[in-house]
Amino acid sequence: MAKEEPREFKAEVVVPYELAVGRTWTTFYDTLKEEKILGTKCRKCGRVFVPPRTFCPRCFEEMDEWVEVAQEGVVETWALINMPFYGQQLEIPFVSAQIRLDGSDTGFTHRIGGFDLKDFETVRTRVKLGSRVRTVWSKEKKGGILDIDYFEPVK
Repeated sequence: MAKEEPREFKAEVVVPYELAVGRTWTTFYDTLKEEKILGTKCRKCGRVFVPPRTFCPRCFEEMDEWVEVAQEGVVETWALINMPFYGQQLEIPFVSAQIRLDGSDTGFTHRIGGFDLKDFETVRTRVKLGSRVRTVWSKEKKGGILDIDYFEPVK
């Protein structure tokens, strides 16, 4: 009997899930509906975290002090996404960026938009490390991170 070659099957597995966001993220999302961006502040080292944390990763202190941060900040890093990928929910092209808002000591990931993203040279001239951006709010608020529609470059 001849040795059989191993067979290979290709399949996609989709796993639906629900995520309990807890008290801290619920507060963060609820205030986004009011067009406010809040972070938590460590009472020991004074660092402000956006998105908020329940404890300081440096001091391991519980953080229950909330502070409002500015709706403008700086781009710490960015990438133009122009190829589709599995699970993608945003329409391409889009710019994914790490943004540190004024009054915060940490950055968070969101997108930059408000101009034509189809031409890389245009994107490259509008988005730079250290460039200033400001919040553009979604018209319809749902109590999630996409209540911030995108950040636009400040001229």
